[in-house]
Amino acid sequence: MLLDFEQPIAALEGKLREMQQLALDSQVDVSDAVTALEAKIKSLKKETYANLTRWQRVQLSRHPDRPYTLDYIEGMTEKFVELHGDRTVADDKAMVGGFAELDGRSVMFIGQQKGRNTKQRQFRNFGMPNPEGYRKALRLMKLAEKFGKPIVTLIDTPGAFPGLEAEERGQGEAIARNLKEMFLLKVPVICIIIGEGASGGALGIAIGDRVLMLENTWYSVISPESCSSILWRSWDYKEQAAEALKLTATDMLGAKLVDGIVKEPLGGAHTDTAKMIQTLKKTILKTLDELEALPHEERISQRIDKFSAMGVVLE
Repeated sequence: MLLDFEQPIAALEGKLREMQQLALDSQVDVSDAVTALEAKIKSLKKETYANLTRWQRVQLSRHPDRPYTLDYIEGMTEKFVELHGDRTVADDKAMVGGFAELDGRSVMFIGQQKGRNTKQRQFRNFGMPNPEGYRKALRLMKLAEKFGKPIVTLIDTPGAFPGLEAEERGQGEAIARNLKEMFLLKVPVICIIIGEGASGGALGIAIGDRVLMLENTWYSVISPESCSSILWRSWDYKEQAAEALKLTATDMLGAKLVDGIVKEPLGGAHTDTAKMIQTLKKTILKTLDELEALPHEERISQRIDKFSAMGVVLE
């Protein structure tokens, strides 16, 4: 799948393949031309991805080939044991979690999971958890706390499921309880936005000692499309809405709403999934080393102070 702004790059890459094939078929030496074209492609990629608009970052965050939560867990850990159910209503397939070994260290991983095809997306409810998903997540967090294991949450959701049945089962209460309980967890908590971070659906598993964002992700109270539909009664103004929302990783870091940005491979996480997974693994291990060196009382105090300092108050 090619996005609009990737078309010029794809055209040059097509020419490069044609040139390489011509060299193979005709035995003509075109190495200088190939080298020059490769340099041009690399330069164009750097220029393009360094100057993406906020809406283009949103598009990249939704790329169907981006690695999802289970891709990261399976790629960076061993012995992953998925745990199911909230012990009350059901097992929400949009929220996954369980213990896994990360370089010999036992870690609780929790995150929203999207699907790659229509059947998977329906099975995972498009990555939109119901209340039982958030209650399952909290149950797993409490289990990790009981055994003194750190928690890593991977956030990628267009929002909590907005259906009537979700509201009837207490969607707002479930998310609110997660916020309260996550502030007081005694174990280290790392929260990472790996794709979309929309509204309370993302925030419900995003209260941590460190909140990180991948380079081409977004985090906001509302999606650009929904914002556009509310303000202009149309989705046609989603680009303007994205600019106004200031929802990119750079914006969030500048506003001190997140603690860091994890760099992606040139072109996005989907262009080199293996590299992205290893980069995130190193980041998690480094951050865990920093957090585990602190007493849990100090971690909790810093966590509360960090979130309490967010926002601006105008008299």
